[in-house]
Amino acid sequence: MTTEAANPSARLLTLLSLLQSRRDWPGDALAGRLGVSPRTVRRDVDRLRGLGYPVRATKGPDGGYRLGAGAQMPPLLLDDEQAVAVSVALQTAHTGVDGVDDAALRALTTVRQVMPARLRARVDALQVTAVSRPGTARTTVDADVLVAVGTAVRAREVLRLDYAGPSDLATAGGAGSPTDPADRGRAAPASVPPRRVEPHHLVTWGGRWYLVAWDLDRADWRTFRVDRLTPRTPTGPRFTPRALPGGDVAGFIGERFAGTGWACTGEAVLHAPADTVARWAWGRSVVEPLGPDRCRVVSGSWSWGGLAAYFGMFGCEVEIVGPPELRDATRELSARFARAAGAD
Repeated sequence: MTTEAANPSARLLTLLSLLQSRRDWPGDALAGRLGVSPRTVRRDVDRLRGLGYPVRATKGPDGGYRLGAGAQMPPLLLDDEQAVAVSVALQTAHTGVDGVDDAALRALTTVRQVMPARLRARVDALQVTAVSRPGTARTTVDADVLVAVGTAVRAREVLRLDYAGPSDLATAGGAGSPTDPADRGRAAPASVPPRRVEPHHLVTWGGRWYLVAWDLDRADWRTFRVDRLTPRTPTGPRFTPRALPGGDVAGFIGERFAGTGWACTGEAVLHAPADTVARWAWGRSVVEPLGPDRCRVVSGSWSWGGLAAYFGMFGCEVEIVGPPELRDATRELSARFARAAGAD
């Protein structure tokens, strides 16, 4: 008889580790690995159940056991590689979901406290600092909203939502900045009917959460910032998922944001030398000379109004090429500045 077989506590830990290592275990195989009788295995399984582990008996010629999901979170056993991986993941868990980042730090402290010294040294040697990309403003997403949207994605149910785009925020009197706490969770005006979408994926990009969905009213693919949407209940009927352009969600997002990292991307011709514009252009802007005193600029921002203001800051004549949302935002910004200057 091995030491583990003679020590009930050590045998329980070994049994739990075995049950976590594969889906199904025949009773005789567990007894052989533990060096005990099948009757002892049954008693140990009952002890694990008493500690909150949902060990289920499986039917079949051999009979056996399976560790399933329970109603509460019991203690876990992690091997060395899993413990280090969890610690690194928790250090970099900047999710932007309200309350989750703080919970990740608390979980990291809990995991580290119970680590043996050899693992604690490895984790301490892997202190990671997650830094956002320049020009990226993180936003906070309500956890309940994220869960509601994720549930609709998983269930493949039509989602009805109120959405506050940049123009809605400006109309409501806000700056429309994604970092302005007053903008978070603000729904569209009550007179605007809810959007009806087929939700496909939740993704993170540039520090923000987005919903990729097929817009039923516009018959086109759309991306919605989750911090600007408010789900309505109940959800609609189930739907059959459509094929995403680009083949998968990564290809779709990569093409939609086209390497800029911004939610809104547009193009303008600036009446200024390309080398002068490039000196002050944002890091991901594309500047193409069109002559000695003109250049084409493709850039982006967190809103169409922000992009219009960016093109106007170079102090030269500007020709807006597109898209239409950028031209509309430029007209709105021009009228707002005219009012601010006291012009008729």
